[in-house]
Amino acid sequence: MDCVFCKIIAGQIPAAKVYEDDRAVAFLDINPINPGHTLVVPKAHYADLLSTPPDLAAHLMTVVQRVAAAVRAAVGGQDFNLGLNHGAGAGQSVGHVHLHIMPRRPGDGHTLFGGKPYPAGEMEKIAQKIKAAF
Repeated sequence: MDCVFCKIIAGQIPAAKVYEDDRAVAFLDINPINPGHTLVVPKAHYADLLSTPPDLAAHLMTVVQRVAAAVRAAVGGQDFNLGLNHGAGAGQSVGHVHLHIMPRRPGDGHTLFGGKPYPAGEMEKIAQKIKAAF
């Protein structure tokens, strides 16, 4: 087993676990954006969101809601970012699906992605391609 999250789940690597049930576990990120940055991970190994069964993905979101409320209560503040990096090109560094709960505070030094508008007519073309892919 080479997956660091599978090793954490198996108890082979220590982690600061904050929640666990029969299908998921949540633990503090070792390189947090801010204190309280927590990862929510399924116990079963799935490489990414699209390979995760829909019922398990839904369960992960239920866990995220519970854990995010606890993180907010513990570290203060009301705001957080929820992140999921799908694939190496999107910054996924561990090949086991996981969601990041990242507490935020004004002036914490972190920024969001900068968007840019579509060129004229491009939005409609992309929308049609996405609709056709279903």
